[in-house]
Amino acid sequence: MSAPAEGRERGVRLGVDVGSVRVGVARSDPDGLLATPLETVPRTAEGPAAAGDEDLERVAALVAEHGAAGVVVGLPRSLSGDQGPAAARARTYASVLAARIAPVPVRLVDERLSTVEAHRALRDSGVAGRRQRAVVDQAAAVLILQSALDAERTTGSPAGERVGGRRRKPRTKGTTT
Repeated sequence: MSAPAEGRERGVRLGVDVGSVRVGVARSDPDGLLATPLETVPRTAEGPAAAGDEDLERVAALVAEHGAAGVVVGLPRSLSGDQGPAAARARTYASVLAARIAPVPVRLVDERLSTVEAHRALRDSGVAGRRQRAVVDQAAAVLILQSALDAERTTGSPAGERVGGRRRKPRTKGTTT
């Protein structure tokens, strides 16, 4: 029997929805079946993510606290699939987070309309507009993580693209060192 593919091993996964004001965090069960809300972390920096930002430190602490086997970060794309400034900010955040929590893998997953869907689900469940702000980022993180978990179970491979993955040195024929 072969070893499981990256991300298929048993373990908690965290989902992260990076907003300009808050970061929503969700958590899966150890079997990677169900995503649940975990925490909303206030953003502490207005610009690009930096290694000392308190919100990044808190997310890294959650990774350690829950013994996460992997993290998925939502990558906001337009309906056409294009990536704008929000996607660039999410990529930067994911890169800084990946460096901070290495060797825990970080992956970027498509999160088109996750916040819109989260607002709709909260409204449909009777959560008032003002109260939605406090939990919508967690709800979006749940949708991002659940989507990644479902894709992983369906395909047998981790969803999205690896951030800061190890790159192999190319081999050159006939070269020995």
